Amino acid sequence: SWPAYYFLAAMLLGFFWLPLLFAFHAPLTVAQAVILGVPFVLAAVGMWQSLVGRESTVSLSLADAQATGEALARHTPAAPTAALKAAEGARPLRVVQITDPHLGPFMSVPRLRRIVQRAVAREPDLVVLTGDFLTMESQAREDYLADALAPLTALEGRVFACLGNHDHEALHIVTNALARAKVRLLVDQSALVDTPAGPVQVVGADFHFRDRAAHLARIAREHPRVPGALRLWLLHDPGAFKRIPRGEADLVLSGHTHGGQVGVLSLGGSWTPVWSIAKIPDHGLFARGPDRLYVHRGTGHYGFPLRLGVPSEQSLLEVHLAPSSAPAAS
Repeated sequence: SWPAYYFLAAMLLGFFWLPLLFAFHAPLTVAQAVILGVPFVLAAVGMWQSLVGRESTVSLSLADAQATGEALARHTPAAPTAALKAAEGARPLRVVQITDPHLGPFMSVPRLRRIVQRAVAREPDLVVLTGDFLTMESQAREDYLADALAPLTALEGRVFACLGNHDHEALHIVTNALARAKVRLLVDQSALVDTPAGPVQVVGADFHFRDRAAHLARIAREHPRVPGALRLWLLHDPGAFKRIPRGEADLVLSGHTHGGQVGVLSLGGSWTPVWSIAKIPDHGLFARGPDRLYVHRGTGHYGFPLRLGVPSEQSLLEVHLAPSSAPAAS
C-alpha cells in the first residue's frame, strides 16, 4: 500500500540525515525538528510525483538532423532556418508513447487503464509501447495487463510495441496481453504504416544485454530503410542507441531509465545521475550525427519506491519531419 511505501521512502532518504541524529541533543529545538522532518517532506513530494501524472505535448523537430557531431549528446534544436520553418509548417506526426508502466505496487490496473484511455482520446497517429509492462507483483494473474491495455483495441493497426528487460520474466503474459489489445509486437521486426504525416517504418528491437552492436546491425540489415518513409525505432534501453549503425534511425523512442527517477527536473534543471555520472541517456532529446533519440521519463517506475524531482510522463509527441520525408501539401 502507498502508506507503507511512503514510510519506506522516508526511511531510505533519512539515511542521509543520520549524522544529524548524533549531532543534535534532546530536547530538540524547532529548527532541529524541522531539519529532521525533511526526509518525510521529500517523501511526500516524491509520492505526489510518482502517483500524479500530467498530460503534455512535446514538439520534436527532425529538420536539423545533419547539424550535430558524432558524439552522443543532449540535443538542443538549432535556430530556425527556412527549411526548419517549412517542415514545422507541415502536419507533424503525432505519437503517444507509453513505457515502463510497471504494473504493480505503484501502478494499478484501473490507473493504467485510465492512462491508456486518455492516450486513445488524444487521437494520435501512432501509439508505441516500449517495454517493461510488469513487476514481480503483477505476474500472478494473466488478465491484469490485458484489462489495462484493452482500450487500445480502438486503434488497431496504429499500435506497436517492443520488449523491455522485465518483459522476459513473464513473456507469455506480455505477449498474450498485447495480442488481446490488438497491439503489434515487433521482436527484431519492422512494419510500414501510413499516417496523415506520411509513411512510417516502425522497427522494433528486442532487449539484449550482450552483443548489442551485432544485434542492432543485424536488424538494420534485415530490415532496410524504406525510401520516403520516416524510420522510427522502438528500443527499450536508450543505452543501446549508440550501437545502432549511423544513419539507420531517423528517430529512436526509448524508456528504461524512468527519466533518471531522481534529479532536478522539477526545479527547471536537467541533471540526473543517470546521464551525468553513468552517461546513459536519461530523458528528453539526444543526438548522434543525423540520428535522434527521445527518452521518455516513464509512465510508471520500479526499484526505488518513488520518484524525486523527476515526474512521470504522459506526453503526446509532435514530430516535425525533415523536408525530404515530409509529405507534400495537398
